[in-house]
Amino acid sequence: MEWIWPALAIVCIIEGLGPLIMPNRWRLYLLEVSQQPTNTLRQIGGVLVVTGVVSLLFLSR
Repeated sequence: MEWIWPALAIVCIIEGLGPLIMPNRWRLYLLEVSQQPTNTLRQIGGVLVVTGVVSLLFLSR
């Protein structure tokens, strides 16, 4: 469990780069994402979660 805080810190850094470097494009991106159907957002979220879990299992070996 000692890896969770560094992992969350890296996520915060990566997520913060978009609004920091290009705030106008980031705003347009969020507007476009907010217009997507709920099922599409769920599918994207599911793919990201599965990809993250598989990557974590692969990298933790």
